[in-house]
Amino acid sequence: MSEFIFNKKSNLLERWEFDYPLRNVREPNLYRNLFSYSDIPKIAFNHRIVPLDMPDDIWITDTTFRDGQQSRAPYTTEQITDLYKLLARLGGPNGLVRQSEFFLYTKQDLDALYSCLSLGYEYPEPTSWIRASQKDFELVKSVGLKETGILVSCSDYHIFFKMRMDRQQVIDHYLRVISECIEMGVRPRCHFEDITRADFYGFVVPFVRALMRLMDETGVPIKIRACDTMGYGVTYPGAMLPRSVPGIIYGLHHYAGVPHELLEWHGHNDFYRAVTNASYAWLFGASAVNCSLLGIGERTGNTPLEAMIIEYAQLRGTLDGADTTVITEIAEYFEKKLKYRIPPRTPFVGRDFNVTKAGIHADGILKNEEIYNIFDTDKLLGRPCRVAVSSTSGLAGVAHWFNTRHCLSENEALDKRHPVIREIKEWVDAQYAAGRVTVITDEELSEAADAAVSHFMADSGGINRKSRTEELGI
Repeated sequence: MSEFIFNKKSNLLERWEFDYPLRNVREPNLYRNLFSYSDIPKIAFNHRIVPLDMPDDIWITDTTFRDGQQSRAPYTTEQITDLYKLLARLGGPNGLVRQSEFFLYTKQDLDALYSCLSLGYEYPEPTSWIRASQKDFELVKSVGLKETGILVSCSDYHIFFKMRMDRQQVIDHYLRVISECIEMGVRPRCHFEDITRADFYGFVVPFVRALMRLMDETGVPIKIRACDTMGYGVTYPGAMLPRSVPGIIYGLHHYAGVPHELLEWHGHNDFYRAVTNASYAWLFGASAVNCSLLGIGERTGNTPLEAMIIEYAQLRGTLDGADTTVITEIAEYFEKKLKYRIPPRTPFVGRDFNVTKAGIHADGILKNEEIYNIFDTDKLLGRPCRVAVSSTSGLAGVAHWFNTRHCLSENEALDKRHPVIREIKEWVDAQYAAGRVTVITDEELSEAADAAVSHFMADSGGINRKSRTEELGI
């Protein structure tokens, strides 16, 4: 007989006892009807809708120092330590950024881990990612970590073609490895690689239920990380498995019995869906979403951590202690210290993400920045709203550019009638009178502004440069 449990969230009796036996197929199920390699993948619908099931507590985990550096030159010990400090400040005292995972294979990896551990931060908790071997478990234990990630690839692409096993053999192998991890005194976090191409009810659910039984027997929590390795996940209502993010997360919780707090989503951005997929993972039952700073990672990258900080605030109505101004510090660190070029229009971190360039929009910004600025970016990110200068900007637009460019307060700001502003505006007008059609770049305006300031100082009766620039507030 099926067991019925009273769900306090829905106030309904619900069935929670399901039997999904392993389908130990002879030939791999590659879902060729969806994933024909010579065509763009298809999205199919069966019109099955699962309910929203947001956990009581949700958070972010970080993979900047693991997946986030697999597509770039390795970070140095100093760089990892600096970024780890920034992550701790960004996540705040309540641990919105709950964990951060590290490699352990080189001396540089270990030096970075020990450096971060020596800081004694509660959050983010350092964890590791290792190969599934006893030697690696001993390494995790020796460095004092309580949790490690273990790769448990779950699609037939990996089971048959990479591991050269069948489904039963690979489950037996995984269970043996995970049991060894528990015996070493380390909490396992199982990375279900390629879950968006896996046989969900024929392999994933039976395997996860076996892990939940192992958890009950040992009393050691086993985390399940659903990895959208290729970015195939979709959020459309009624979309079919294995691509449905709501279906995967709901199914892992409801059919496989994984508690919310042990469910985690790890997504990639191959189809521009990383942020939306991670948000839906929260909405449908995963407590954790795994991200990297600036989304840097394999191929098109991971879910951007800074984006999910903003997403958390939108969903919860609070930042819960997170310090969003650190996002700007992180962006500056990547550009100045790591020489990483952030595309200028990247939300929240790009140089021009809150710069208005259309003339009619700039006019609105000058009258009230709420008209075209997404939120108070100056307060929340330390990035005042700016306007780009074009043929339609006028003196007010040039003055706004000058004052924000030089971070001048209201008392220090130059009025649009100031000679410096007038000279810059004359230079701009000359550009467009000569046939220019594009906006003026910050670099060009800075040169014009420097020239205007120099002319103003020279015309001011020999007053020395220092006193005059102090008067200008720059």
